[in-house]
Amino acid sequence: MKSDFLKYQAQTTPHPLAMEVSHANGSYIYDTNNKAYLDFVAGVSATPLGHNHPKVINAIKQQLDKYLHVMVYGEYIQKPAVELAKLLAKNLPSALESTYLVNSGTEAIEGALKLAKRATGRSEIISANNAYHGNTMGSMSVMGYEERKQAFRPLLPDVRFINFNNEDDLELITTKTAGVILETIQGGAGFIEPQNGYLEKVRKRCDAVGALLILDEIQPGVGRTGKLFGFENYNCIPDILVMGKGLGGGMPIGAFTASSKLMNLLQDKPKLGHITTFGGHPVIAASALATLKEITESNLMAQALEKEQLFRKLLVHPLIEDVRGKGLMLAIITPSADITNSVILQCQDNGLILFWLLFEPKAIRITPPLTISNDEIIKGCTIIIDILNKIYK
Repeated sequence: MKSDFLKYQAQTTPHPLAMEVSHANGSYIYDTNNKAYLDFVAGVSATPLGHNHPKVINAIKQQLDKYLHVMVYGEYIQKPAVELAKLLAKNLPSALESTYLVNSGTEAIEGALKLAKRATGRSEIISANNAYHGNTMGSMSVMGYEERKQAFRPLLPDVRFINFNNEDDLELITTKTAGVILETIQGGAGFIEPQNGYLEKVRKRCDAVGALLILDEIQPGVGRTGKLFGFENYNCIPDILVMGKGLGGGMPIGAFTASSKLMNLLQDKPKLGHITTFGGHPVIAASALATLKEITESNLMAQALEKEQLFRKLLVHPLIEDVRGKGLMLAIITPSADITNSVILQCQDNGLILFWLLFEPKAIRITPPLTISNDEIIKGCTIIIDILNKIYK
């Protein structure tokens, strides 16, 4: 299968990990030799309830027996999508009441950028250096990492960049600015949290100049930081909230949420201001609804903070310079990219799945399912420390 994989399926890097997957369950993925791998990555934060969670699988199966795709988004009333949007509104601040369901996080970013321009009549977008918001052309335009963009220019005009957590740069947000887009916690940059009330200050600056604040919760959202969405930790409510990844419970989804007043602007002048064929797909919406119900009705969010402390207690070593992030969105920082690469690859050989971050070569991603047990955390951290001990010698 590996030769066919490399020959027929387009690749994203010259050297994919190329594990041949047989099945997955709970916190484990199994290869075709039936070797078990403890999953500390969760599909890059996309399977918050682990693999094959019975409530998610049951919701998918029930919807499969009813209907699949029946009409382009927004024309027919489909119960899974309506209930998902309603449950989101129930768990969000009152200003965030209307949700547009799409197919991926990057598509949700595109919709959010369009909405900011439509609402303000302005063209300038401000993003942060080392930001990652997806890989379509608009999302890439607000990516703050030139090495990843230069081969695909020209991109969107009127995009300016500020430094995350730099308050002096907030003066660059002006009456020309349509929207400021930030990750609530910078992901690809190394899981950088806002400091000293930074997001509150961005919020105030946007209000002062009439710009909209877009917060990208594609990674930190859906319970990973101990709150349903990361912004709840930082006393800052966005005008437009973007989500994806974990919301689908392992199925592909994206969404952006705003007030009804804002979202209604996409209905007219022009009509069909944002359209999608498969957004709100009933099977995916059913999966997302089951996922959201389980996270909001259980104690998984509170447990995420308890499990963070267990990780921090166990991940102590001379080659661990820092453990960044919040809840179960954590990144180990080692002294070098070579050490990070060695740890990730050796851990996979030893039955533990870790992964990289996009822009911080010294970072090791730890974003396990929220359902991971304490015993599984101890098991995985023991493997990491054992590998680090071998390297340290």
